[in-house]
Amino acid sequence: MAGDVKDDNQPYDDINITPMLDLAYVLLVTFIIMTTASVQGIKVKPPLTQAANNLAKPQTRGITITADGQVYLDAYPVSMDQLQSNLAQYKAANPNLPVVLKADAATQYDKVMEVLEVAKRLDITEIGLATKRAQ
Repeated sequence: MAGDVKDDNQPYDDINITPMLDLAYVLLVTFIIMTTASVQGIKVKPPLTQAANNLAKPQTRGITITADGQVYLDAYPVSMDQLQSNLAQYKAANPNLPVVLKADAATQYDKVMEVLEVAKRLDITEIGLATKRAQ
């Protein structure tokens, strides 16, 4: 009996790290999911509207205009020439290319018109204007 007690009090030669590895893998997977779940984009404050069903279709290209007039195509800053050439490439691949224009409410009107003129020159007819629903 005394021998059994002495065996129980002996120090361990190795540590079982399997539960610690399981926890590390769970934390790693959670971290990966949380960081990739946030979609990167340009924040603007869209104008308010009562219209509903402003849903974008798949393969829709997004054009964003910030309050200071910077133009972004799918979250990448572009000039008007770059916008036209990139949209022309997308239009060649998809003749019914849908485009959503999201502009800040404080954006100069002429910048929005420039983007719409580029779309008109490329014969892009499916253009949606993103707005925020008024409460």
